[in-house]
Amino acid sequence: MALRRRELLIGFAGAGGLALTACSQERKPPPPPPEPAVIGFDPPPDAHDVAARAPAKVTITNGTVRSVEWIDETGRPLPGGPAPDHRTWISSEPLGYGHTYTAKVVAHGETGDITATATCTTVQPDRLVDVSLRSSNLNEIAENDTYGTGFVLVAHFDEPIDRAAAEPHLKVTTVPAVTGAWYWLDDQNAHWRPEHYHPPGTKVTAAAEFFGVDLGDGAFGERDQRITVNIGPAHLAIADDDTKQIEVFDNDVLVRTMPTSMGRGGTAVIGDRVLSFWTRPGVYTVLDRKDPVIMDSATYGLPTTSGLGYRTSINKAVRISHDGIYVHELAETVWAQGNTDVSHGCLNISPDDAAWFYDFVIPGDIVEVRNTGGDPLDIWQNGDWTIPWPDWLRGSART
Repeated sequence: MALRRRELLIGFAGAGGLALTACSQERKPPPPPPEPAVIGFDPPPDAHDVAARAPAKVTITNGTVRSVEWIDETGRPLPGGPAPDHRTWISSEPLGYGHTYTAKVVAHGETGDITATATCTTVQPDRLVDVSLRSSNLNEIAENDTYGTGFVLVAHFDEPIDRAAAEPHLKVTTVPAVTGAWYWLDDQNAHWRPEHYHPPGTKVTAAAEFFGVDLGDGAFGERDQRITVNIGPAHLAIADDDTKQIEVFDNDVLVRTMPTSMGRGGTAVIGDRVLSFWTRPGVYTVLDRKDPVIMDSATYGLPTTSGLGYRTSINKAVRISHDGIYVHELAETVWAQGNTDVSHGCLNISPDDAAWFYDFVIPGDIVEVRNTGGDPLDIWQNGDWTIPWPDWLRGSART
């Protein structure tokens, strides 16, 4: 009987072992079916009025790119190439204005090759608007030009535009960094300056990124621009009508004192205009230099036949305003320089001083006129720095 019981126990154990072995053999699920590659287009198929600045892009899911053809209406292929993993393709140039594109893409996936096609059209502007980047003298700036510490950047559009749409695409960076802002004179002209004069040695980089930008009323930006200029030493001339002297500083060091005769003051009514003979107080900058320059009072409304007018050739003339104020030589008024104001508004100095000053200054150098009569210098006359900083900030399109 004992043997019989032992056999039964062994039998039960063997049966249990067989049962456990059977349960541990799980059935594997069948492998998933192969997934075809999926082709995505950006811009999407049948898109219209696509931004000109946008690139063309292809994205492959569950596969890789074999070939991409992105052809415009003339048959020209849009250049581009795949990413290293061959799961995307992107054009190396933007789509541009007024194009109709046909795209054909072949992708390879687990089920083999698939092909997809798409078309799209890009925005067609009514007109293109360009912007020129200038200094205060309204001449276009050139790469690596050097200006004085009063340099003001001017963006001039060749027709009126939407200021709020344009300003985010006007970008200025400086090394070292300074706080600066744009001030709009009107819908075609914006000026940029820092809160304080530029530190000597600053690099100013201006970027006008307008290609593809909607500027309102059917107008779009024509191109992108980027240019860097340098800020030279700190040249400052302070003309004080109380002393009738111009003190000239080079990096805070007084290097010359020049007697001057400024605007005689008062006004005259010529026709329907009131002309002022004050040298307006304010902060000017050097616009340009000419040797000689023909000064003609008729250009600002004072005829030579009026008895007050003139037309004459002047040597060593440094222009500081858009309405004809110069620092220039005039031997005939040396007797008055340092004691009496006799000019129509210019700052007369001696021939020796004028020759030195002419050689010393560059565009953007600062000329501060103090203690004279008349209205303060206006921005249209070259009075950007005369505007208080809080008022300047209010001139931004973003305020």
